[in-house]
Amino acid sequence: MLLRQLEYFVALAQERHFARAAAACYVSQPALSESIRKLEQELKVPLVRRGQKFEGLTPEGERLVPWARRILADRDALKQEVVALQTGLTGELRIGVVPAASTTVTLLTDPFCSAHPLVRVQLEMNLRSAQIVERIRRFELDAGVLYPDQQDMTDLVVTPLYEEKPVVIASTELLPGKSDTITWSDAAALPLCLLTQGMRGRRLIDDALASQNLVVTPQLETDSLAALLAHVGTGRWASIVPQPWLRSLRPAAEISVLLLSEPAVTASIALVTSKAEPGSVLGRALVQIAGDAR
Repeated sequence: MLLRQLEYFVALAQERHFARAAAACYVSQPALSESIRKLEQELKVPLVRRGQKFEGLTPEGERLVPWARRILADRDALKQEVVALQTGLTGELRIGVVPAASTTVTLLTDPFCSAHPLVRVQLEMNLRSAQIVERIRRFELDAGVLYPDQQDMTDLVVTPLYEEKPVVIASTELLPGKSDTITWSDAAALPLCLLTQGMRGRRLIDDALASQNLVVTPQLETDSLAALLAHVGTGRWASIVPQPWLRSLRPAAEISVLLLSEPAVTASIALVTSKAEPGSVLGRALVQIAGDAR
């Protein structure tokens, strides 16, 4: 069995199309098809359902895809380990990030890139926690920054990063006479721009409001953290955002930040990596950085 055959098989499972898989592997379609046929002969099981075109993987093929991905991931980890022993860490670190952590991820990437300047970091934003977990298990991502609760973490390493706590941000003109705190009812009365419904950060806000028998209908909704701050900066709107965002986004001086009184609402953000051994050397280095930063 050749690793190249596994690469072609995994590419076909990913693309679900012979021509696209061949293009992704920089080989001709006949060469890819023949290589997968030889893999089937060696394994003595059919992997692909064939007709006039690709019709999907066989049940045997679907079961063997995770094994093929694991073997290739171990191959890549071995290469990274050898290079690290010789010259220090190199390669590409792939991190999936939920939207709520798209700015706070700098708390990890900044010290990581400082410690390992030869490593390239690829951030994939706007993924849901479940999508990140799935892609870590498929060895398509080295790590994820996500909400770990409500996810199955049995084969993953979870490193807590911080707790989200919502705060109100608004221009001083919208908050005359306010101190350092504000009630949820007063916050609900402000002209709000909020995250889009369905996003985890928005659900936390809606649940807290519902516990006070409050409902808001914001004039503006967005899935962009930067867009929220930009609209608050106009002075027309207020917003409710996780306090850790402000560590990296740094709102303008004329923007006030108020803590919300009871009920207290928090959500955990964590770094998640595969528990598979020996695993990604880059992933292990990122966990080390996260531990040092806590």
